[in-house]
Amino acid sequence: MGIETALADRKGKDFCELPKVTNSNNKTRKSRRRQKKMSPVQKLFETCKEVFASASTGIVPPSEDIQRLRSVLDDMKPEDVGLTPELLYFNPLLRSRTPAITYLHLYECKNFSMGIFCLPPSGVIPLHNHPGMTVFSKLLFGTMHIKSYDWVDDGPSNTSAVANGDSAPDTTPNARLAKIKVDSDFTAPCNASILYPADGGNMHRFTAVTACAVLDVLGPPYSDPDGRHCTYYHDFPFSEFSVEGVKLPEGEEEQKENYAWLQERILPEGLAVRGAPYTGPKIVE
Repeated sequence: MGIETALADRKGKDFCELPKVTNSNNKTRKSRRRQKKMSPVQKLFETCKEVFASASTGIVPPSEDIQRLRSVLDDMKPEDVGLTPELLYFNPLLRSRTPAITYLHLYECKNFSMGIFCLPPSGVIPLHNHPGMTVFSKLLFGTMHIKSYDWVDDGPSNTSAVANGDSAPDTTPNARLAKIKVDSDFTAPCNASILYPADGGNMHRFTAVTACAVLDVLGPPYSDPDGRHCTYYHDFPFSEFSVEGVKLPEGEEEQKENYAWLQERILPEGLAVRGAPYTGPKIVE
């Protein structure tokens, strides 16, 4: 699967058409054997290097590269990265009031990063964004609820939304209109999800229904100096606030439940994400 296999197949045909074996043919045969032995996580690494070779803020890889990387991720299983649901990261008996999330760092460079979030039951990765990034998320096992949003292009920003109910705060500073992209449970095995700089659910929240693990690939990764800072949000139902002059897109006036107001927030109190060493198959650079 992917460019490695296609290249090996083509070279194999060329080899059969030649009248005799040359040193180049021997190298090709060795390359094919090496590719067959390549671990799934190594294949993922090699594919990411190619797909994100020119990664920069807001640049989305070509569609054929997107599908090639997604195909590699779709085939990945927990054992490919040394994970089982029995590991302590996922033990519900160890969870506190706010279950700690474990992050396994696989690889990072200026073009992309690879890592795994391990969530015990009820663990939550709060609503956050991915500015100028293309992100692949592969649920390796378990059930997870994903809620994601995209900004409404002509929606308001840097404004104050006025409360429509007595129970709501008077105003919500800097509220911005967003549309729900996904609000569903996902259970492994399932295909990898993809979000883009301005589409696909760039702001999302993960909630573990059961113990679960999700493999994330970010291209390019977060970088404060490059303006790719992780921002967290509160979300409020559309009907809870109003902004003068703001209307829903034509034809969707009756679909208010599909829209929400997002407000920036500081790092959520009680969020615990701890690092742990990755102990799966080695990645060779």
